[in-house]
Amino acid sequence: MTITTCVFDAYGTLFDVAAAARRAASEPGRETFAKVWVKVATDWRLKQLQYTWLRAIMDAHTDFWEVTQNGLDYALEASDLSDDTDLRERLLALYWELEAYEEVPQMLKDLKTARLQTAILSNGSPDMLSGAVKSAGLKAHFDAVLSVENVGIFKPDPRIYQMVCDRFNCPPAQVLFVSSNGWDAAGATKFGFQTVWVNRAGEPVDRLPWVPENILKTLHSIPDLAKAL
Repeated sequence: MTITTCVFDAYGTLFDVAAAARRAASEPGRETFAKVWVKVATDWRLKQLQYTWLRAIMDAHTDFWEVTQNGLDYALEASDLSDDTDLRERLLALYWELEAYEEVPQMLKDLKTARLQTAILSNGSPDMLSGAVKSAGLKAHFDAVLSVENVGIFKPDPRIYQMVCDRFNCPPAQVLFVSSNGWDAAGATKFGFQTVWVNRAGEPVDRLPWVPENILKTLHSIPDLAKAL
């Protein structure tokens, strides 16, 4: 079935989640942080995701900004940086200005030139997503920015993926869903989307019953893939 709509996860897919820690580490006076920023960024992202899964299982939803702060607090303590309140505030501020991966603007432009509908589907809260999209100058490239807050549970709950079909009035088979998270791509595959896992780090495929149909290193070829499917 012809693809009519391309939908993207936001954090880690369009926006580099390590950018906040990387930028802070390069600033004067942060030499101590510069030695451990990679670990902090990795721990931060891992806990951020783990807390979404746990809250979904426990039926204890909160918005993604709280989860993001909780993950950072864990990561800072794990690197003995809990007392650096200035660093904490700086990292949180930078998270609202995450850099888009370099190929993103042209890739989205090519999708719109091909007359495909485009959207974000993210765990992010609406204000976080709005800030990221505006900061990266990508607002004109999207027909919709969909947040899980409209449902009140995090991905990969199938009700989240259903939001796309409801918004664009299309069957799942007409949607190409793109995520840098293997578990997210697997959830979308189970739902019925055609899927891409953007595996930038070359990680193994998750041992789940649902395997992403396409695995790419970057987003460069998404327009060509969407036209070919």
